[in-house]
Amino acid sequence: MTEPNSQSKSKEVPAADVPAAAESQQGQEQQQNQQQQQRRGGRGERRGRRGDRRGQDRDSEWQERVVQIRRVSKTVKGGKKMSFRAIVVVGNERGQVGVGVGKAGDVIGAVRKGVADGKKHIVKVPLTRNSSIPTLSNGRDGAASVLIRPAAPGTGVIAGGSIRTVLELAGIKNVLAKRLGSKTPLNNARAAMVALASLRTHKQTAKERGISLQQIYS
Repeated sequence: MTEPNSQSKSKEVPAADVPAAAESQQGQEQQQNQQQQQRRGGRGERRGRRGDRRGQDRDSEWQERVVQIRRVSKTVKGGKKMSFRAIVVVGNERGQVGVGVGKAGDVIGAVRKGVADGKKHIVKVPLTRNSSIPTLSNGRDGAASVLIRPAAPGTGVIAGGSIRTVLELAGIKNVLAKRLGSKTPLNNARAAMVALASLRTHKQTAKERGISLQQIYS
C-alpha cells in the first residue's frame, strides 16, 4: 500500500516546478523589455540633445542690438497704462537683417518681443566681395529718407544712429549712408531696411530686363 503513495508523490514534484520555471521566464522577458525601453529612451534623449544643440547653434548666429527703449503710456478708462517700447535690430552679419518693435510691461519682455518681431521681417542683402553693396539705393519710411552708397575697401561704415546698427548687423563693412529727413530712430531704421530690400545685383537686373550682362556694363 505504500508504493502507490510514493509514486503519486514522485509525480507531484515536477508539476510543482512548472510554475517556478514559467515565473523565471516571465522575469527574464520583463528584464529584456526594460532594457530595450531604456535603450530607446537613451536614443530619444540623444536626439533631443542634438536638436537642442542645433537650435542653440542657429540662435548663436544671430546678433541682437537694442536701438532704443522708451517708456510709453496708453490712456484707458481707468487712467493711464504704462509700458515699455523697445526697438531691436537682429542680424547675422551674412547678408540678413531685420528690425522689430516690442511692447510689454517690463523691459525684458519688450526686448524679447522685439527680437521675435525682427526675425519675422528678415531682409536678404546682396553683398559684394568687398563687403559692400552693389549699387546706390534710396529708402523712405514716413518722414525719414536714407541714402546708401557703396564705398571702396577700407572705408568702413560711414553712418550714424540706427542706420549704422542696421548696416553693421547686415554684414556691410564699406558703405556711405546719409540721413535726409526725420531723426526718429525707428523711421530711419525702417528706411534703411527699405533701401537694402530694393538692392539688386547686376545679374538680377540683367535678367529682369532681358538683356546680357555686358550690355549693362557698356
